[in-house]
Amino acid sequence: MSGLVNTLVIVAVAALVITRQFRARRIDTDRRWWLLPVILAVVALREPGVLDPHHHTASALLLAVELLIGLATGAGWAWTTRVWTETDGSVWSRSTKASGGVWIVGIALRVGLFALGALIGVHQDSSALMLGLAATLLVRSGVLIWRAQSVDGAAGPAPAYGFAMARPARKERV
Repeated sequence: MSGLVNTLVIVAVAALVITRQFRARRIDTDRRWWLLPVILAVVALREPGVLDPHHHTASALLLAVELLIGLATGAGWAWTTRVWTETDGSVWSRSTKASGGVWIVGIALRVGLFALGALIGVHQDSSALMLGLAATLLVRSGVLIWRAQSVDGAAGPAPAYGFAMARPARKERV
């Protein structure tokens, strides 16, 4: 795939994932939560331009930092997501304002990393960004599934970091 197609895939996946996470969603611990990150990683690794052949060490270092940013963003996003149990025993989640802040910081760090690479003359392909997004989604999903499995229905909601609001009551339908 070309860099433009990779960029469009990255933007589409990120927009879809982010918008879906700010709505309350039931967590299904039995589904294949790892599948989308693995597909993104395979697509990214198929590209030959993951590392700059003229600046191999510098581009490998930038890629490693990109992956670390992705891992930290995923962990921060998962820990700032509110997780709770409904009366029927199902586990739900919804991202908070703090989750949005984690995304903003993660994007700013990635832009800064790209600017640093451009400043030192390292060609950075969109595959590195796609690998970072895959790491973000993998860690976020894994931590969220782990949190969902450890939620005790009798204990009530498991709040996200910084989340002090009471859970809104569900509306009954007539």
